[in-house]
Amino acid sequence: MSVNSEPEDSTPVTWFVDEAGDPTLFGKGGKVVAATEGCSRFFIAGKLECRDVDALTADLERLRKDVVADPFFKDVPSLDPARKRTAVHFHAKDDPPEVRFMVYKLLALHDLRFVAVVRDKLRLVDYALQRRGIDPTYRYDPTGHELYDELTQHLFSRLHGWSDHKIVFAQRGHKPRTKAFVDAIAQEGDGFTRDFGLSKPKPTEVLCSVPKDHAGLQAVDYYLWALQRFYERGEARYLNFVWPQTLEVLDLDVEPTRKGKKSARQTGIFNKEHPLTLESRAGVGRMDREI
Repeated sequence: MSVNSEPEDSTPVTWFVDEAGDPTLFGKGGKVVAATEGCSRFFIAGKLECRDVDALTADLERLRKDVVADPFFKDVPSLDPARKRTAVHFHAKDDPPEVRFMVYKLLALHDLRFVAVVRDKLRLVDYALQRRGIDPTYRYDPTGHELYDELTQHLFSRLHGWSDHKIVFAQRGHKPRTKAFVDAIAQEGDGFTRDFGLSKPKPTEVLCSVPKDHAGLQAVDYYLWALQRFYERGEARYLNFVWPQTLEVLDLDVEPTRKGKKSARQTGIFNKEHPLTLESRAGVGRMDREI
């Protein structure tokens, strides 16, 4: 666990939480499908701190209305209200490149801070196969809830302030998992108290919702998309753009490369002191094959 040393004020904040990638490891017959066509290699959870939700909401809504009304985007499929995509809310994967550029430029103007936790699913495959060899009854949870809860615990073990805070997390599947989410945070809070003798502030409210109802969920999706492009494709330009607003990326599957003074490659922690670049994380991931 890590305690952030930068000064904090007492302004109430809202953390918006979402994920990128899919949790799938195995297909039919137990075949490994992680990192194959149509299945991500990495699973990422991220949270975005926002100190002025109203301002962010107003700006994103204004931009969305401008885009919908702009004749340049006439007949663009994602702008068709019937498809319920860009015309309803921003989503980096679905938005046209021109819209994506405008959203990133807008987000850079706001007081936002991003934190993420990353897992390499091929490492999870190794773990699942080894565990099954020891215990034949073991089965990896195909819903991904177990993996998501693990990353949530890590995500909220990274203490980045003592302000009063509210948490809005994106709904997974058809049923809200608010209790499981709260339990994961509480479990990590108990661990923090045990290890450091300090009590972390508890959230004043925890909500499960969908992006169309919260601009912050649309925003965190954009930061996660940038990080996902880096990990899955070795494409750094989007991550480079949001890096000034990124507090930390915790990579759980980075292996040490040398002894002596600890580097990001040894701790798995990438931040302002140890930026996440193609070079600093070289040697791991699909990016090795595509650069």
